[in-house]
Amino acid sequence: MDAFYVTLHITLVFQFISFGSSTCLFGCSCTDDILGRSLLCMETSMGEIPVDIPHDFIKIRIEKSHLTELPRGSFSKVPALEFLWLNFNEIALMNMKSLERLANLTELRLQGNKLTSVPWTAFQDTPKLKILDLKHNHLDVLPEHALRYLPALTYLDLSFNQLSVIAKEVFINWPLFQIAEKAWAKEGMVSNVVLGLHDNPWLCDCRLKGFVEFTRAVSPPIILMNSYLMCSGPALKAHKFFHEIQLKSCMRPVTSAPETNITLPLGANATLTCLVKGRPEPTIQWMYSLKIIRGFVASQTNIDEETFSSQLLIPSLHLADRGLYTCTANNFIGNSSVNITVNIASSDSSLPLLPPVPMLSSEENAYIEIHIAKQTVYGITLEWHAATENPAETWFTIHFGKYDSPKKEMIYIGPGINSYSVSNLLPVTKYEVCVTLKNHPPREGQCIVFVTGSDISEMEQKERLIHIIVIVCAMVLAVPVGMYACTTEARFSCVDRFVDLWRMHRMHDENLQEGARQGTFDSLQATSDEALCKSSMEKPTKRRRSEDKSKGGSAAYLY
Repeated sequence: MDAFYVTLHITLVFQFISFGSSTCLFGCSCTDDILGRSLLCMETSMGEIPVDIPHDFIKIRIEKSHLTELPRGSFSKVPALEFLWLNFNEIALMNMKSLERLANLTELRLQGNKLTSVPWTAFQDTPKLKILDLKHNHLDVLPEHALRYLPALTYLDLSFNQLSVIAKEVFINWPLFQIAEKAWAKEGMVSNVVLGLHDNPWLCDCRLKGFVEFTRAVSPPIILMNSYLMCSGPALKAHKFFHEIQLKSCMRPVTSAPETNITLPLGANATLTCLVKGRPEPTIQWMYSLKIIRGFVASQTNIDEETFSSQLLIPSLHLADRGLYTCTANNFIGNSSVNITVNIASSDSSLPLLPPVPMLSSEENAYIEIHIAKQTVYGITLEWHAATENPAETWFTIHFGKYDSPKKEMIYIGPGINSYSVSNLLPVTKYEVCVTLKNHPPREGQCIVFVTGSDISEMEQKERLIHIIVIVCAMVLAVPVGMYACTTEARFSCVDRFVDLWRMHRMHDENLQEGARQGTFDSLQATSDEALCKSSMEKPTKRRRSEDKSKGGSAAYLY
């Protein structure tokens, strides 16, 4: 009888071990300890999150396994999961629902991946998360409400990324910071919160003023892992620590000129000087008769941290060089310009001079400089500049609509306004926006084409989509950080093909995943430029609403 029980016991143990082994993934190892069951996959070639992960794991560690994305519901079949380590993979895309059904997750480590942005709303599904490790990625933006859904966090590591500017509101609006600060003042018993922000290329200009002040004033329960944060730029502040610098508030550029009316003989060399004061450093551009000057040499020097001098050299004055020159300075707050008149003195009084080159009148097709100044969760902000003869009386027309729509919505913008915001854009839609003089049709160079993301409520998804378009199509437009667009001179078929491929990918996913998985641009891998730029296809979607957020001036709307 004893022999029978011994044999039965051995058989049951063997079956248990066999069962445990059969439910472990190929190429991985599974263990059981006091914390529960663990899955360890190191240096495998899986390439994607397995769909058959057993549901009873408490800890999953998949490292150096060539993972490239975290699709929706990556670990939704493992609701008991508490520890998730995905370090040293190649993860570049993270779906905003990649963490759904992980209400018990307390630790997420994504060190050493290729993330350029994170869908911070994904953490709504992980209310117990305490440790978030994102170091050694490529994050360059931290939205103001990024930490809204991380109330239990005690460790956040954002070191060794590409962050250059952060608003202090990111941390001031953090629920944990607000609660912990009050609790510490009352009891001094709350847990410390460790932040890792070092080794990022901080741009120490006026935009970083609030964040620098925050780091100086930070005290328990908030603790910086490394309090010696260093500036990478601008040049006058590079390699200095935050505690060594003083930053001022941002200001709109103010332009002036030592001489606004210059008279020189024919053939002489002329130097036009424009002085600009602004924070942060503005972009300075010279224009003549509404055409960007290309043949003349412009140089710029820094007088001090907020004052700049730009000089335009006109060699050997010709009669055609006479006229009005405009020096324009722009930064993200606004712009300013100053006009300088160049006259030519005749050496022979009997030889009449030709009239100077006139400014284009408001009835001619003027050159209008247009760019996207800002991207928000809901849309874009457009800015433009046109040097006209009577700027106080010049009206503009904005033509806005879907790219393939023959009839665009027209919005009339009154004098004194040089920006316009478009909101509530539809997802997965290509738009075209043009700025012309009032009632004039759009001309080449006066339009910008851009594509929205896969979900209007997913700011990070939208940003990522536009990044993908730029990378895939190899088109780069000089616009502020966080916004990329295709100009009218670019290949429109590229973005059309991208939308087409995404739609086919989404239909494929829906057929494979029981109709439950929602396809997004996140799950579409970037392919070659040649593959994407072969054909174009786009279908119209719903109408969108726009609103004018410009300050001052007058505006009329025509639908």
